[in-house]
Amino acid sequence: MRNYLLLTLFLFIAFSCQQKADEHTEDPKEALSAQLGNAVLWFQQSAEMQASYLQAYKHAEMLLKAKLDTFDSQLKPAVILDIDETVLDNSPYEARLLTVGGTYESASWKAWCEEANANALPGALDFLNYAKNNGVEIFYISNRKVEVLTPTIKNLERVGAPQADSAHVILRTTTSDKTERRNAVKKLHDVLVYVGDNLTDYDEIYADRKQDLGKLMVGKNQEELFNNFIMLPNPMYGEWEAALYENDFSIADSLKLVKRREALYLAD
Repeated sequence: MRNYLLLTLFLFIAFSCQQKADEHTEDPKEALSAQLGNAVLWFQQSAEMQASYLQAYKHAEMLLKAKLDTFDSQLKPAVILDIDETVLDNSPYEARLLTVGGTYESASWKAWCEEANANALPGALDFLNYAKNNGVEIFYISNRKVEVLTPTIKNLERVGAPQADSAHVILRTTTSDKTERRNAVKKLHDVLVYVGDNLTDYDEIYADRKQDLGKLMVGKNQEELFNNFIMLPNPMYGEWEAALYENDFSIADSLKLVKRREALYLAD
């Protein structure tokens, strides 16, 4: 019996040590990449994703119609949309990262943008054409870098997005803060509806999420958001993730994994 207990104890210690060694030798980048799997599958394959986008864009159309019915402004009516995961589907880029155990890098993202091969997301074109057909000017304000302006316009044209030209596609030059670019549009336009997959596609105040990750601010401003902004689902990436890292994406991948685990709610 004593020998059996000693053997059991030895095996338990050996297993524990091996488990710790495996955790220590796990490549953090590959681990982060693997965690992307379910999000990409949901985005690409679930009927729930399709329903969410169709429903959101139908709400955008209803909201725009209601505002046009009572429109009384000297300015031109307009809508502002983000591009990525709002009009264009970049999930194939995320899927490619998964197959090689990689994570986002500016070089691979630029190469993907230059392919100009992203497809339109469900409901997007119907809403954009509704806006165009009702005399509403469309602006695409994206944090893609301005160096990919030409292929971005080409991609939007390829999927049939209206008003996809250098006057209406406004990319990032120096800052990811879209406030200045939105304000430039608002000088000559009354923006009736905003659409995006990040809250900062509506207002930069949502970049500062503090300890509650921005939920308190959403609750406080929910009526304004409901009447002006269409929030699209994106579980693959976004400022929701940055908030977990105190808005510092430069931290080590191993620390990102720790912060992700720490953020999990396990119930009281």
